[in-house]
Amino acid sequence: MKFGVVLFPSKQLQDVANSYRKRYDPNYALIAPHLTVKEAFEASEDEIQEVVKALRDVANRTTPFTLQVTRVSSFSPVNNVLYLKVDRNNALHELYDNLHTGALSQETEYAFVPHITIGQKLSDDEHLDVYSQLKLVDVAHEEEVDRFHLLYQLENETWTVFETFRFGKE
Repeated sequence: MKFGVVLFPSKQLQDVANSYRKRYDPNYALIAPHLTVKEAFEASEDEIQEVVKALRDVANRTTPFTLQVTRVSSFSPVNNVLYLKVDRNNALHELYDNLHTGALSQETEYAFVPHITIGQKLSDDEHLDVYSQLKLVDVAHEEEVDRFHLLYQLENETWTVFETFRFGKE
């Protein structure tokens, strides 16, 4: 089964992201707006129990922190993905590092760039047109994060919560 770990932003920020995603993201119906902190990985039912224990340990050692979303950005020319840029901060990077060590180690395809995707799989022309408009939008937003979520993918490719881990909780 395929799993991943994400941070879900507040409803307010999800509404902002979805206002773009419903037009520019073909995965709109498959998963809510999120910030991926551990890319998708495969695990059996037995393996996932060990992963859950390791995730619980990471959550217990993590304290709530602030996320700041500053603007719309793009991964172009690598790929035509538009996203809400999340400012780098030590707490977020420490969480990411902790989710990739020990029993949670995993190869990653890309370097960690905190973001919330709002558009993907756009043609070059569409990407250029949409990005030139959205990069002018003020999306300044700040919120506290106090949990992460282990998701799993269903047969219809939608993602749903397997377990939620609150920071600093047993």
